[in-house]
Amino acid sequence: MTDSVATAESASPGRAELAGLFRDFIDPEYVIDDEETLRPYECDGMSMYREMPMLVVLPETVEQVQRVMQICHRYAVPVVARGAGTGLSAGAMPHAEGVVLSLAKFNRILDIDPLARTARLQPGVRNLAISDESAQFGLYYGPDPSSQIACTIGGNVAENSGGVHCLKYGLTVHNILSVEMITVEGEKVVLGSEGLDSCGMDLLALVTGSEGLLGVITEVTVKLLPKPEKAQVVMAGFDNVQNAGDAVGGIIAQGIIPGGLEMMDGYAITAAEDFARAGYPRDAAALLLCEVDGTAEEVQEHIEQAENLFRSFGATSVRTSQSETERALLWKGRKSAFPAVGRISPDYYCMDGTIPRGQLAHVLTEMQKMSEHFQLRVANVFHAGDGNLHPLILFDANVPGEFERTEAFGSSILELCVEVGGCITGEHGVGIEKIRQMAVQFRDEELAQFNALKAAFDPAGTLNPGKGVPTLRQCQEYRAIKPQPQPMEA
Repeated sequence: MTDSVATAESASPGRAELAGLFRDFIDPEYVIDDEETLRPYECDGMSMYREMPMLVVLPETVEQVQRVMQICHRYAVPVVARGAGTGLSAGAMPHAEGVVLSLAKFNRILDIDPLARTARLQPGVRNLAISDESAQFGLYYGPDPSSQIACTIGGNVAENSGGVHCLKYGLTVHNILSVEMITVEGEKVVLGSEGLDSCGMDLLALVTGSEGLLGVITEVTVKLLPKPEKAQVVMAGFDNVQNAGDAVGGIIAQGIIPGGLEMMDGYAITAAEDFARAGYPRDAAALLLCEVDGTAEEVQEHIEQAENLFRSFGATSVRTSQSETERALLWKGRKSAFPAVGRISPDYYCMDGTIPRGQLAHVLTEMQKMSEHFQLRVANVFHAGDGNLHPLILFDANVPGEFERTEAFGSSILELCVEVGGCITGEHGVGIEKIRQMAVQFRDEELAQFNALKAAFDPAGTLNPGKGVPTLRQCQEYRAIKPQPQPMEA
């Protein structure tokens, strides 16, 4: 790769001049520079962090993406790649002096090979559209984030997304074969292959979850899975979170690997039930959804084991889906839980951390203590099977100081995750939201390695700057003057 600092021209063009350079090869309608049209791009799903970009461009060919990158590289202009904008860590928040490179027009399924069980996709293809299009061949795509109706495969790769079925079928990194990527200099490279393995270093795994820091993805080849013969969901309600957490460990210890194993607490149950009318037990303090799939005989055996096990752990109600419609309805409630929480709070802050399964009950108990300390409610919705927590801190942004307390509460949750042997993110990424907590999880030597990898791909640091990987100076300042969380005065 060439030295970005050496090749960058000394005088960067202004907004109008840069827009003119892009309009030479992109439809002028899709080079956005007026404030009103730029406004929708100022944030992603993490709407508490906002910044107006200098420009937004929407190319529609790989060659156009390459030319955008070449021009931005020439003038050392920051570039933030953006998919559907459903991210929850401010990972696609713009740079005030940079360009948002939207991949929204890259929305075509290029090829489905039912024999090889693969699909070749542009990055703007929606997650759910992959399964919808593959269904005619009896296939589907495994990772299924709650936002799958809107989120895109490019964003899924950038964040290494999972979903409710990631316990058995893995995260994005386990379900892709190759990506085509444009480097910071505008060079097109392919990482991985359609074979089961590739020679050399595993750069595909490195790029998966890299949050747009290493390149711009323009094509993805994914693995497809055959639809199981049968799938059923057991729904179990519990009168306390401790029993539900213990039951999660019990299922795994039994040797059952569920297709999905999800947990919700009382606030989330009420909100999701009000929206989906899935038949969730409103009086339960915690709810488990355990899906088993496979052959009819295997499913029947494991369903009976799961029902008996949940009862042995104190379940107050147990119900098993009896049809595909009922199964889909039970999952609809879980997948709509995030937006449904908006019914019980004007605002919520969606966190993302991962812990060992054996620490579930302890962490949930500690979070309840934090909730009382900060005097903020928290609704818990998470992938219990792999310990990926999604606490939703409920607050009102119109109350002065309440968002700051919410941030402090979220920081405390992330630091608790690290304390019990977990990490600060499972699938939402670091972005801006968690960049300070990188100093809690990693030592300076480890952070130096992250920065060295970033520099190998992007020496001038113009790709999604300020996200994901903090500088050592940032970490030292955070460690030295770490803010002390304050509860609300009575």
